[in-house]
Amino acid sequence: MRNKSVVDDAREVRRASELVELGARLQVLESEAMLSRERLLRLYKEIRGKSPPKGMLPFSTDWFVTWMPNIHSSLFLGIYQNLIQAVAIDEIDAIIKAYRLYLEHCKSQQLEVVLSVTRAWRLVKFVDAAMLRTVPCTKCRGQFVMRTDDLADKFVCGLCHMPSRAGKTKAARTQTAQPALTLVH
Repeated sequence: MRNKSVVDDAREVRRASELVELGARLQVLESEAMLSRERLLRLYKEIRGKSPPKGMLPFSTDWFVTWMPNIHSSLFLGIYQNLIQAVAIDEIDAIIKAYRLYLEHCKSQQLEVVLSVTRAWRLVKFVDAAMLRTVPCTKCRGQFVMRTDDLADKFVCGLCHMPSRAGKTKAARTQTAQPALTLVH
């Protein structure tokens, strides 16, 4: 589908540029920007200085429910859902803004960025498809990502009940103690 307006075309180029700058994969750009594949490839190469990575996008919901990815996914999704509820905004623009806020939070709290923009986009798609949802932790009341078909009656999040191996990775041992992650309710 061709854009008929120069303004609409500029908006699509801006969106695609922002996604490339944030590290989105080409498949995300093709899905969200109404630009030809050739233009997206040229734009990607111009911004990143190299061809986009090849390969399939992550498709499993499993990654989002493991300990650390779940905490970061829940944080991003809370930001995203608040944006969608508060402002009349296109879904992809909300993803971009929410991801920028997520990055800002990680930086201000000196946290490792766990969630890529491609995974954040996929997370929203999984929620839209009712494959994932959020449920409240029975202890802290924060909203956390969970598979739609998982039982949630007595759900306790990974912050309130940390797994025994949490934080015992090689990377964690080399870092100093990190501030607590604050979730958006």
